Amino acid sequence: MRAPVRVRPPLRYRLAHMHIRDWPESERPREKLLRRGPNTLSDAELLALFLGSGLRGSDAVAGARRLLTDHGPLRKLLERDPAELMRLPGIGPARACGLAAALELGARYMAAGLERGDALTDPFAAGRYFAQRLRGLPHEVFAALFLDTRHRAIAFEELFRGTVDGAEVHPREVVRRALAHNASAIVVGHNHPSGNAEPSIADRAITARLKQALSLVEIRLLDHFIVGDGAPVSLSARGWV
Repeated sequence: MRAPVRVRPPLRYRLAHMHIRDWPESERPREKLLRRGPNTLSDAELLALFLGSGLRGSDAVAGARRLLTDHGPLRKLLERDPAELMRLPGIGPARACGLAAALELGARYMAAGLERGDALTDPFAAGRYFAQRLRGLPHEVFAALFLDTRHRAIAFEELFRGTVDGAEVHPREVVRRALAHNASAIVVGHNHPSGNAEPSIADRAITARLKQALSLVEIRLLDHFIVGDGAPVSLSARGWV
């Protein structure tokens, strides 16, 4: 009689039943990041590095996976207000503050490339910055990035706030703020809380009005970005600016 063949469980299954310190070194999140780079880590592994430890009876990666399953995906989880985030299992005040601080560091890192002294040479860098600042907000926000003659960033301002359906934009106020900053060019953007970044007829109309109003004082409107769930949509790339 032949002995039964024992099938070894997959590595992921075996790791799930071991403490992280007992994992092969190449699979531990921290060592994996140092050896192969942060982009090789899964969402759960990156989150686990912040958590440090898991819930009772589970490791940090298992705890992170549970958070993402029950309260995710990652973007939805991290867009929660810190006061709400700290009430989730395994988070607490210190970890909620750490995650909120990490997001703000990311936003400031994005902003660093737009500070005065660095010309805006990548037309989509501003779009990524608008996405970082506006994505996930529960209401519509219209903002502007003011630039000097060499297309270096002077200031970023949120100019109008609205509801989940829209924000009323006043071209005269945009012109007034651009003159106050002595701007030579401007990039504007707003978010669609629905997640659908497809420009509406109203978006195209306000872009045309802004371009006309700004041209009267010799300020160029370079682009209008709309932020949704995916990549921000550039109205300039579509020939509408």
